[in-house]
Amino acid sequence: MVRIFGFFVGLGFVGAAAWSLLWGVIAYVGSPPAPAVAHEEPRSISYSFDGPLGRFDRQQLQRGFQVFKEVCSACHGLNQVAFHNLRDLGYTEAEVRAIADQWQIQVPSINPDTGEPATRKAIPADHFPSPYANETAARAANNNALPPDLSLMAKAREGGAAYIESLLTGFRGPPRGYQVPPNLHYNPWFANLNIAMPPPLTADGQVTYAPGNPPATRAQMAHDVAAFLMWAAEPNLQARHQYGLAALIFLILGTILAYLAYQEVWHGPADRRVRATGPLDPENMAKSDAASREAGIAL
Repeated sequence: MVRIFGFFVGLGFVGAAAWSLLWGVIAYVGSPPAPAVAHEEPRSISYSFDGPLGRFDRQQLQRGFQVFKEVCSACHGLNQVAFHNLRDLGYTEAEVRAIADQWQIQVPSINPDTGEPATRKAIPADHFPSPYANETAARAANNNALPPDLSLMAKAREGGAAYIESLLTGFRGPPRGYQVPPNLHYNPWFANLNIAMPPPLTADGQVTYAPGNPPATRAQMAHDVAAFLMWAAEPNLQARHQYGLAALIFLILGTILAYLAYQEVWHGPADRRVRATGPLDPENMAKSDAASREAGIAL
């Protein structure tokens, strides 16, 4: 009786499994899953500041700042960088004052007469102001997405400047069968493929470079602003390279001197003998024994 009951229970489990498999096959055929899409790693891109001897290209940094000013600053802040830091890019003091005074976003302040919140024009000592008053205003203007501050973006993302450049030039149509959610844009270099930021660089010549600079193509603008954001994140990178090179030379010379000293002091000729000295010297021991006998001291 027990065997018969067990047989019917097992038959029921097999029937349930077969039924589930049948419905799974029908569902798969009727609506196949979206193709698996993985995000891509940053492209291998060369910059002037790469390597231990790398140096920032000031002309490129000025072009990158121009792209940030005319394109990126409408949505992103740079609150870790002050206007006076632009002197490191080759701008004069007068040019820095003019850039701060003409910046399209004024600096939050307090009205000294009423004590109420107000705004004023920026001065070189100010940091770049955020384009939004607060996070709520930023989300309200961007479909609930929060545009990140770009001060440290080149250090906060794996790949650094190459990641930023790959992202800016990576907007494209999604693969066949892949559905992009509303208000998002497909970019295979973004971590989850769907980014709220629309393509910021939409056409060649979107920014007008000064004469003597390369053409302002989308690729060139992305390359320049990525280099500028690397400088913003690590303005002392070039100085660190110089200090590191000096320290490396010092260590190499110190190692050579230490090796020569070792050879001279501790690793001398093989036939060198150490002269016995002190109370255990046989000659000194003989004199000590003779003096003891003369004094009548038994040895």
